[in-house]
Amino acid sequence: MAHGKETPRQKMIGMMYLVLMALLALNVSREVLEAFVLVDEGLTKTIENSSHKNDVYYQEFDKAAAENPVKAGPWKAKADEVKRRSNDLHDYIQELKYEIIRLSEGEDTEAIVGDHINGEEIDGKDNTDIPAQVMIGAALDGKANDLRMAIEDYRSYLISLTDEEAVDTRESIENNLDTSDPPPKEGEVLRWQDEHFLDLPLIAVITLMSKMQSDIRNAESDIIRYLYEQIEAGSFNFNLIEPVIIPKSNHVTTGNEYEASVFLAAFDTTQKPIVYIGEYDSTITDEGEIEYFMKGERGRDYDTVPVESGKGLYKIRASSTGWKKWGGIISLKRLDGTFTNKPFKSEYQVAPPSLVVAPTKMNVFYLGVDNPVEISVPGIPADRIIASSNNGRITPSGVGYIVRPTREGSCDISVSVREGSTTRSQGSRPFRVRKVPDPYVTLAGSQSGAALAKSQILGEMGPQATMPDWFEFDLKFDVVSFSLSATQGGFTRTEPSTSAIFTGSQREMLRAVNPGSKIYIEDVIAVGPDGSQRNIGTIVIKVR
Repeated sequence: MAHGKETPRQKMIGMMYLVLMALLALNVSREVLEAFVLVDEGLTKTIENSSHKNDVYYQEFDKAAAENPVKAGPWKAKADEVKRRSNDLHDYIQELKYEIIRLSEGEDTEAIVGDHINGEEIDGKDNTDIPAQVMIGAALDGKANDLRMAIEDYRSYLISLTDEEAVDTRESIENNLDTSDPPPKEGEVLRWQDEHFLDLPLIAVITLMSKMQSDIRNAESDIIRYLYEQIEAGSFNFNLIEPVIIPKSNHVTTGNEYEASVFLAAFDTTQKPIVYIGEYDSTITDEGEIEYFMKGERGRDYDTVPVESGKGLYKIRASSTGWKKWGGIISLKRLDGTFTNKPFKSEYQVAPPSLVVAPTKMNVFYLGVDNPVEISVPGIPADRIIASSNNGRITPSGVGYIVRPTREGSCDISVSVREGSTTRSQGSRPFRVRKVPDPYVTLAGSQSGAALAKSQILGEMGPQATMPDWFEFDLKFDVVSFSLSATQGGFTRTEPSTSAIFTGSQREMLRAVNPGSKIYIEDVIAVGPDGSQRNIGTIVIKVR
């Protein structure tokens, strides 16, 4: 049998075993026989270490099944059966080793102490008859035949637990538990049994059988690792699918259309997530992953909602009109007892009993951009609604309106309803008007203070102007000029660019900077859609 994935220690012991087998073919010296004792002791230690590591996996199966018996229970049952079969095959080989040693050394031999074999105490290390007598047999009916079938049955069982896509796992198991006959040598055809037990010294046979036990533990490790991964692979499986209808609005006036999204949603009723409502924040872990957490104190700044069949129920009384944003985190317990946190955001519109004027983006209008608003009067068709603005212009667009204010300050949206040849005022709603916020400078998606590899920096065309996350408009600023500074040879060197792209001189500077140094992208000028230029500042990047 050969190894699949091996530790450095296993590789070293395997190499020693091959060297000794080669020496054995040339010379059965006392030194070679004693060396087999050392290799057998190393294999025994390797088997103990492998068994301990496998036991850790079995403990994880126990924890997973206790946490979520529906998902992990079936995989634990398979792992328990693997453990039973692995121990049975290991113990069967151990009994064969005991039988060979006792037949050579006697029933009361000191070479067997409890379940441990002390190779130093074996006097007949060079005996080649007894191993063949037990394992080959005079009529080729020795116990090696049963051993080969036991290994093949065990191998077939392990393979049956895997999917065809698990190529690496299957290949490793096949290699570890290989029982194929060796290729012919000088015209002589040998069986697997003959190669392993015929004309070999007793100590070499014992060592070889220890190697078989080590291979069994390796194959056991491969399959239980695979089975445990299947629990995680199925951790997002769902056991309930329900239709969900989300209407664009539950209030439809005469002449308008009712619109809704209809789809199937999947749930996991075996898990009860925790749904937190409130503001959340995030941080970057040492592994580079984003970790989300709720801000403030529970009960004061955020709280949870009831959960039934895997679904949270959020209810809140509408106390003021306009668009309301809300969100939070859904926290789901993993099999290892830790939690995975997923953020979510949503918004809804609260309307007064009559006139409704609400911005579709924010409660603010911005200069130089299209500000969409939805205007409706309950019970009044959209074609009878007249909207006007005291700051800039308002024009129909699709199912709403676009407001383009011309000055900062405030903007009142007034609404009237056409009734025959007359109009009736429905009131007005005030909004604030502000300039579009400045973008900030980024490089490779990173903000100032980030550390980037030199290759990552050189892979960029140049700096970018990025709008704040909270700014919900699809608005883009273009960088038109900037300067790059870095310290080289004790002096600060600055090179300008009159575009958004690194110049040849700037790229030469970047190639020359040393890891640990900093580069400064300064005086970044960006142009917005209204044509105005803005100095959006500086970004400092540390070179990794």
